[in-house]
Amino acid sequence: MPDDIDRPLEGILVLDFSQFLAGPVAAMRLADLGARVIKIERPGSGDIGRTLAFAGSVADEETVSFHAMNRNKEGMTADLKNPADLERVKDLVRHADVIVQNFRPGVMERIGLDYETVKEINPGLIYASASGFGNTGPWKDRPGQDLLAQSMSGLPWLNGSREHGPVPVGLSIADHLTSCHIAQGVTALLVRRARTGRGGLVETSLLESMLDLQFELLSVHLNDPSITVRRGGEQSAHAFLAAPYGTYPTADGHIALAMNPLPKLAELLEIDELRAYTEEDAWSKRSAAEELLATRLATAPTEHWLRVLDAADVWCAPVLTLEELVAHDGFSAIDMVQSIDRDAALTRDGQSMSLKTTRSPIRVDGRPLVSATPSPKLGQHDAELREEFGWSDEASA
Repeated sequence: MPDDIDRPLEGILVLDFSQFLAGPVAAMRLADLGARVIKIERPGSGDIGRTLAFAGSVADEETVSFHAMNRNKEGMTADLKNPADLERVKDLVRHADVIVQNFRPGVMERIGLDYETVKEINPGLIYASASGFGNTGPWKDRPGQDLLAQSMSGLPWLNGSREHGPVPVGLSIADHLTSCHIAQGVTALLVRRARTGRGGLVETSLLESMLDLQFELLSVHLNDPSITVRRGGEQSAHAFLAAPYGTYPTADGHIALAMNPLPKLAELLEIDELRAYTEEDAWSKRSAAEELLATRLATAPTEHWLRVLDAADVWCAPVLTLEELVAHDGFSAIDMVQSIDRDAALTRDGQSMSLKTTRSPIRVDGRPLVSATPSPKLGQHDAELREEFGWSDEASA
């Protein structure tokens, strides 16, 4: 990464054995922070994420989502069932600082790359392991997929109104949060290693990430089982917050209202029926209050209501569509977009490729972490790594 940012993980070597999303994004987060990441894939097909396209979007015959979540990495192929390839990988382990893997429980043990085995090769190694539902218990062998983890965590019952069935979050929230926890655990163990010299094992799962996301709800329910999910009406955005917390239609879109006293809103929006509502009424008459707000807010455009409410320091915001978001000056100001570029010599059609994606959300010393380094082609750095580590050029059997 040819820039002058002092990236905190410069000099750290990460071996990324993971697939799909949680593991690869965790390794990408480490790469954005300066680590050298070598992505190790099976020959021929590689990470299934190369072909599992988000929204069917493809660039250079690989998915845009793969390009986005594997930026800043080198690419190596290895058949882990082949003794010669496995020996090369173990040689990399001797040099590595971190391993990231998200195979189902038992897979790395069968290969001989589980933590107990590799720490004998490299005692200072940090080993990060992500699973769907942990390594023990009745769910450990279930497929570790985002929607399934959301569903088993109960999260979909927090979304939508009481008239709806379960409403999952429409993004891979379990995978993304798991990637953050893996990266956090790795960096914490790197700090401990610097202090003590010890390596270590960090583990998490999609399910644990979903349970952690609900720590407020679970903490309250575990101490008072009478507290349970009772979703509100059509406008409500939270089963455990009183009116007006929710989203409301306007004449040309939607507006979100957060925690605000109803009498104040009654004055600003000129809703006579709402003036007498007390703090208790905001709970006991939540649906009625929301209906009164929805009826009034639907009479004028979003911008009109924002002018009225912003002037009175009411907590509110427009509910933007995807198109409105990316066209807004606020989106440009936060500067979350970067380009990743693949040289023409590495593309299938011989034309250079440039893709826009998001950058790391972290800024270091006031600087955003960006890089134009694209995801690797399958096995792109095999020859360079053979030369660097002195491996034989003989083809694997």
